[in-house]
Amino acid sequence: MSGELVIRGGRVLDQHGERMADVLVRDGVVAEVGEGLSATRELDAAGCIVTPGFVDLHTHLREPGMEEAETVETGARAAALGGYTAVVAMPNTDPPIDSASTARHVLDLGRSAPCDVHVAGAVTVGRRGSALAPMAELHALGVRIFTDDGDCVADARLMRRALEYARSLPGAVIAQHAEDASLVDGGHMHEGAWSSRLGIPGRPAEAESTIVARDIALARLTGGRLHVLHASTAATVALLREARAEGVAVSAEVTPHHLVLTDAACAAYDPAFKVNPPLRTSDHVGALRAGLADGTIAAVATDHAPHPPETKDQPFSEAPPGMLGLETAFAVVLTELVAPGVLDLARAVAAFTWEPAAVGGLEAHGRPVAPGEPANLAVVDPDAAWEVEPSALASRARNTPWAGRKLAGRVRHTILFGEAVVVDGEAER
Repeated sequence: MSGELVIRGGRVLDQHGERMADVLVRDGVVAEVGEGLSATRELDAAGCIVTPGFVDLHTHLREPGMEEAETVETGARAAALGGYTAVVAMPNTDPPIDSASTARHVLDLGRSAPCDVHVAGAVTVGRRGSALAPMAELHALGVRIFTDDGDCVADARLMRRALEYARSLPGAVIAQHAEDASLVDGGHMHEGAWSSRLGIPGRPAEAESTIVARDIALARLTGGRLHVLHASTAATVALLREARAEGVAVSAEVTPHHLVLTDAACAAYDPAFKVNPPLRTSDHVGALRAGLADGTIAAVATDHAPHPPETKDQPFSEAPPGMLGLETAFAVVLTELVAPGVLDLARAVAAFTWEPAAVGGLEAHGRPVAPGEPANLAVVDPDAAWEVEPSALASRARNTPWAGRKLAGRVRHTILFGEAVVVDGEAER
């Protein structure tokens, strides 16, 4: 990457703390951090925070096979506009990412994207839960996260084998969609008072926590690395906290919608609030917030799940689960958690940057804003007020639960390996 630019007048916030400084970027790396720096191009960061670029461990880009909902190009643009410099594309595509050829195809599509596109590989062939996928071949392409996301690896023996095999692959982690299918079959929202009141079949919290308990036991047994996708229950947080205190190699992520919304949002039967795992009660929300704040939960992940409007515009029980998240995630957390004092700003930044980068083995991301480091950066105006308008989002889909929501905090610039891919809130490519 050639050329240089300076990000002027921002408040740099990374794992080394906070300081007011200009950031000079040259040839794809941070060249200098200090005062009074200059370059051929300047980006104004007055009133903004300058952080490592955001990292999303859980993005559905839908390509191949479901391009009517999203493509690598449109999803990566949405990610860049949301401050992300790296995303991990989930493998529940058509065909699934269970082979080197499919993984290579998605990686090739991402090479010209305004965001660094990585892929997760399936744990099992076809995501069918019966035989392990060729994890070594996928690992050789740089795949570090393996998951059958969208489906749980239900067979305990197979999950044990996956965790054992992952130990032989440096940096590999098995990420589990923790839901016992036999307990959630036919359910469309959290099982509780609201599901009873609305007459909608429910999905009990125990469907998640029982699988998490089992998988933590298997991780303890095997020494393999486990990552819990989209944690949504208080029991999951308690299990994670205990296991991590014991030294079990387990991490977890939580979504903005599980940190903010409850099952009461389903009261109007609006499919925009249908998601898997489902929105739960305020007790679960409180536990998730506490787990994120104390580091039990490492990362905030979007679970960005676009759907064509015609599929979401159906009765609640027939609409597919999923929500958009890439362009709104950081603003939702700033508005709903940081501003009220629920979460410290530095902890929020960690959960969007170096913590997920460490989980996913994304060595070029989440790095300190320091000389010699890759220039993957996000510049955010924490006070910028805006209202979420679905038609203005970069995604091909419109299924956001935040439509009409007033948020504070907006990405002003995004720098990918030294190139300004978003400037003043507008995509450059």
